[in-house]
Amino acid sequence: MDTVKVNNELTNKNDRQFLTIIAVLSVAIPVVVAVLFLMPKSGESKVDVSFLPPFYAFLNFLTSIALVIGYYQIKKNNTKAHRAAMLTAFGLSSVFLVSYVIYHFFGVRTIYGGDGLLKYIYYFILITHIILAVVIVPLVLLSVYFGITNQLAKHRRISRWTFPIWLYVAVTGVLVYLLISPYYA
Repeated sequence: MDTVKVNNELTNKNDRQFLTIIAVLSVAIPVVVAVLFLMPKSGESKVDVSFLPPFYAFLNFLTSIALVIGYYQIKKNNTKAHRAAMLTAFGLSSVFLVSYVIYHFFGVRTIYGGDGLLKYIYYFILITHIILAVVIVPLVLLSVYFGITNQLAKHRRISRWTFPIWLYVAVTGVLVYLLISPYYA
């Protein structure tokens, strides 16, 4: 009985520590991205990062594939393959985030140049993508944390929201790139 109580106290303490880290990251990541995106650029960069937009679009594509595979595997009760697919999606998204930050630190801002109906479609996709990309940060971190720590009831509860939003963000990330790519300098 005392061992269970000690284990619960340790778990609660660990949860509090990790939930605090998740909360800090959930605020810090979107703030850093926004600052880098809105930061004024001083002319030409000495670092060529022009290869990054297609690279991070490809990462988003691979993330969406990993998410669908993970979803399919959990529906088949294959938790090992599900975990591998979801951790792959998490890793790909992490590499995406780093490459996106690097691009917006060194790169030149690109403005969409289309018009007509396509312009409205682009901005609808872009705005929903941005808003949900902010929302998805804590959801992904919580889903991964609860999954890794085998808090499966919590993992299932949050992942019901995480999966469709994360998939939407990954797919629309590819669409945003495809729509704006003709306007890259």
